[in-house]
Amino acid sequence: MKIVSGGVTAPKGFKAAGAHVGLKRKRKDLAILLSDVDATVAGVFTTNVVKGAPVIWTQKVTSNDSPIRAVVVNSGHANSCTGPQGYQHCVQMAESAAKAIGIAPEEVAIASTGFIGVPIPIDKIVAGLPVVASMLNSSLSAGTSAAEAIRTTDQFTKETAIQLELNGKVVTIGGMAKGSGMVHPNMATMLAFITSDINISKELLLAALKESVATTYNMISVDGDTSTNDMAIAMCNGLAGNTSIVDRDDESYQLFVQALHSINENLAKAVARDGEGATKFVEVSIVGGECAEDAQKLAKSVVSSSLVKTALFGQDANWGRVMAALGKGGVLFDPARLSIGFESEAGVLALMECGTPLSVDSHAARKVLSEKDIRINIDLMAGASAARAWGCDLSYDYVRINGAYRP
Repeated sequence: MKIVSGGVTAPKGFKAAGAHVGLKRKRKDLAILLSDVDATVAGVFTTNVVKGAPVIWTQKVTSNDSPIRAVVVNSGHANSCTGPQGYQHCVQMAESAAKAIGIAPEEVAIASTGFIGVPIPIDKIVAGLPVVASMLNSSLSAGTSAAEAIRTTDQFTKETAIQLELNGKVVTIGGMAKGSGMVHPNMATMLAFITSDINISKELLLAALKESVATTYNMISVDGDTSTNDMAIAMCNGLAGNTSIVDRDDESYQLFVQALHSINENLAKAVARDGEGATKFVEVSIVGGECAEDAQKLAKSVVSSSLVKTALFGQDANWGRVMAALGKGGVLFDPARLSIGFESEAGVLALMECGTPLSVDSHAARKVLSEKDIRINIDLMAGASAARAWGCDLSYDYVRINGAYRP
């Protein structure tokens, strides 16, 4: 398995394009992702009870055994909380894209991100889709263009690709994502699109995607809010020519799971690193848990804590806030056995050992916490399970960005 250049157009048989059609002031705001042939599709969607119209449409078209050929993504408007008209706009988007590409509307998935509760400028999208469709191509730069078009407050474009060999065939997996604010565990405030030329059954693709999402996108938090429009969509068109993967015990399936996890972890970390107003990237590492579920809950609780986030922004080695976050995580553990430390390129800072606080030099603490990347290490001393979660600090700029989010 090796990292290669590109994103969603790195695998065989995928085209993409992104352009500015007037939904935002200047930046690209409409993208199309297309498979040259029918693609097996799987999706994981937001857990928010309030779901945007694009989520409802895409859940419907990906829930049956029919293949998908294209995904249309717009940024700038979420088309969420827009009433019956919002769903009708999804239908119009699918019909317009299908006509421009030459496929059926039911073969088009829809995703939208941006302002909630504002009707989508459907005329601009309908007029823009043929333009974007005419730009579709398989170059790596086309994939990057699509990744640029799905951004909202993101500071940078997020894409990655990996190759591996299965049964003597080279298989490629590519991906792009967006996310910066309104990010919290359980498929929240982000979009991710995964492409691959692997030949795999829909059942196993969905199983692999769900397993990967649980330990990647569901383990990131920027601000504790869960969006209405989040989804992760995987499309596999089989053009790599590998023997179809239909058995969970097949070694090829296990290799695919590992590669898919790597793709999604890279994208999830990029989303966390790009948190709105963030000055630090934070990894919470839990070891010594009684079970994986407990370790995951505790890691999420710490990475989601606003007080932990603000302490890191202020370069304050406040282990008490970490303890409090662990205590509200919904898992029983023995605080008297707990060890906590902070780590960065500037060094390692031990804060608590076996439930006893350690003397901390404030100068050394600030040196460790002045770095961009911070790791919080926690040992529960209760078992062999481990988990990791990713997030960022919470700064003044987060309030500034979100206080002036709407025009």
